Amino acid sequence: MDDMLKKLRHRTPSLLGMKQLTKFAVLLPLVEQNGELHILFEVRSSQLRRQPGEICFPGGKVDASDKNEQEAAIRETCEELGVDSTAIYNVFPLDYIVSPFGMVIYPFAARLADPHLIKPNRAEVAEVFIVPLSFFQETKPEIYHVHFQPQPDPDFPFDKIPNGKNYRWRPRQMDEYFYYYGDKVIWGLTARIVHHFIQLIFQNNQV
Repeated sequence: MDDMLKKLRHRTPSLLGMKQLTKFAVLLPLVEQNGELHILFEVRSSQLRRQPGEICFPGGKVDASDKNEQEAAIRETCEELGVDSTAIYNVFPLDYIVSPFGMVIYPFAARLADPHLIKPNRAEVAEVFIVPLSFFQETKPEIYHVHFQPQPDPDFPFDKIPNGKNYRWRPRQMDEYFYYYGDKVIWGLTARIVHHFIQLIFQNNQV
């Protein structure tokens, strides 16, 4: 009993199943232009297998060699935008996201100096563009819903649970945010992170 209690007493709680989730880190870059802050976005290369042509933030999978998630976000930003890590400063963590697709995403907001020195890695980034922070402060996102319905395997042991095949599974709803800026459609996790960031910095006067 003492050994069991000792193990419980000295452990730090985590998210159950965390080891089975793939960890990603992204950076929300803030750049200044004409005296106004803007958010920088990437358009993913059409040659990429995963989400080609979509709008996103710099980021990627957290590697075993990364000291932490923040380091991963900075590393990926440097690789994708062709900037030096010294150009990224005032880095602050935002709320992390647990995706229903087996991922946990760690977003960070940071200032990016000298945006004119950006040289996108064309293998990953088709283009970059910026949107004034004021646009997101003044614009409410459109919100749509995606529904997930549990689908048990054919060999699921229905005979072992109450109500068997008539068991009332609880469906899940996920909100998808959309912003439209010119011909650009910012949606999905990227839009969700933007909305969260705007709520944080304008929480007392958010529209």
